[in-house]
Amino acid sequence: MNFANEDRLLLIQKITDEIDALWLESFMPSMQRHVEKTKTIQKPLDLATLIEHTLLKPEATRRDIIRLCEEAKRFHFRGVCVNPVFVKEAQKQLAVTDCSVITVVGFPLGANVTATKVEETKLVIELGANEVDMVISLGALKDGDYKTVCEEIRAVVEAAGQVPVKVIIEAGLLEEKEKIAACLLAERAGAVFVKTSTGFNVRGATVEDVKLMKVVVGDRLGIKAAGGIRDFQNAHDLVEAGATRLGCSASIAIVTNLVA
Repeated sequence: MNFANEDRLLLIQKITDEIDALWLESFMPSMQRHVEKTKTIQKPLDLATLIEHTLLKPEATRRDIIRLCEEAKRFHFRGVCVNPVFVKEAQKQLAVTDCSVITVVGFPLGANVTATKVEETKLVIELGANEVDMVISLGALKDGDYKTVCEEIRAVVEAAGQVPVKVIIEAGLLEEKEKIAACLLAERAGAVFVKTSTGFNVRGATVEDVKLMKVVVGDRLGIKAAGGIRDFQNAHDLVEAGATRLGCSASIAIVTNLVA
């Protein structure tokens, strides 16, 4: 399938025009935006610097988080992605390393009010989060309420200041037009990444979703594929499709090319 075919490009332009008609001002965050480029993967360990070693299970314990951080240090993963309650512990464990601490906001449903997402963003940054992955208001997006979606993302981006924000669009619940709109709105609101999924819904990342997101955002935003990535081949294919980050719980199996 040609993901940059004429019909798809026309649809992207149509949705862009719809957003333009709302007079939603483009917002550039105060941080210096640096979009990561797609990396060439030749062997499993090449993926390590793209992987956010993830543990978002509700039953995770402090001991689990310490182990997660030890594994991130051992395999030189890009960072760890943990729930807000463990940000401070993860920052403590990774304090003298290059590993980032990533956390989530409005997770996993995205159904919080904007003020809650904003305050949560401020709090997790105070606790030591280096990056924030927020879930959009899926209901507003499906209602075609682009203004609400854009303004909420922008509010979180403004609250984050110098901290990069990734926007989780939960692609498995969206039609093509909605995926395109979500990516365009994330860009306009000043996010640095778009992210496929929470990993807590109908499905996780697919090559097709990443390819579509790449057509929409090009090299202007990073793309994080997350959810259901269990082996090296799947991870490799997602990077080939355009992913610049991977959110994985099976990270060790992926970089050692073993079965999770």
